[in-house]
Amino acid sequence: MVRPSMLFALGALAAATVACAPADNTTGASAAPSASTACTKDQLKLTTAGKLTIGTDKPAYDPWFKDDDPANGQGFESAVAFAVAGELGFDRDEVQWSTVKFDSAFAPGPKKFDFDVNQVSITPDRAKVVDFSKGYYTVKQAIVAVEGSKYAGAKSLAELKDAKIGVQVGTTSLDAVKDVIQPADDPNVYNEQIDAVNALKNKQVDALVVDLPTAFYVTAAQVEKSKIVGQFSSTGGTPEEFGLVMQKGSALKPCVDKAVEALKSKGELAKIEQQWLGSAAGAPELK
Repeated sequence: MVRPSMLFALGALAAATVACAPADNTTGASAAPSASTACTKDQLKLTTAGKLTIGTDKPAYDPWFKDDDPANGQGFESAVAFAVAGELGFDRDEVQWSTVKFDSAFAPGPKKFDFDVNQVSITPDRAKVVDFSKGYYTVKQAIVAVEGSKYAGAKSLAELKDAKIGVQVGTTSLDAVKDVIQPADDPNVYNEQIDAVNALKNKQVDALVVDLPTAFYVTAAQVEKSKIVGQFSSTGGTPEEFGLVMQKGSALKPCVDKAVEALKSKGELAKIEQQWLGSAAGAPELK
């Protein structure tokens, strides 16, 4: 995510098949390690030997982390980080956390972490100076309303057809309003996100559509007695994804990609998302 100032400052894994000639016992040459061997814990090139160093910002906010303590394994990104660590072969006591400011995580230059997890959206410009893992979370859109208002209890997108919706111009949220919700009346479109937020606060709109990370902040700090009505997937275009950040040219990237893909294929990422970003976090899925 490109964090707004209000948030407090706020290659695909190469699946190589190696064709090996019959061994010649007279040469004494050893074969290169396979991809699976290279990703075993003792083969990984780490910042600190024997430890997996994971970076994130401080404070670390709900629902991404709980109690400002990334090491407790609670919250979406803490849970994801430990799941990736497990796929790489690390026990929890072999993981150490490092405080890394949001902007510096994806700035050019050497890193003091093996990977960073901090709601960093994968973008072409950022990818020029750091490496990203495969996406571990596809950003969804969310609907925010004032508690007790007409649409605060909506259980489906269809129930929002007649709502007056506020949204910022030029955003994926605006596309989602038009393409997915398709309200009866055109939404109120604002040049700045804060203007859309204030419109909800001043009851000039019934609901606000923003990305889910922003919705958590709006309800926590910007609009008193507001709630996330629900979240939904947008359609069309290239989805915005969060990726684990690594130093450019990191030898760890293929292994981290492999770990993320394994968690996806086993359904573990979906379970973590549902636990920490779903109904339990106050953001039920709307269809």
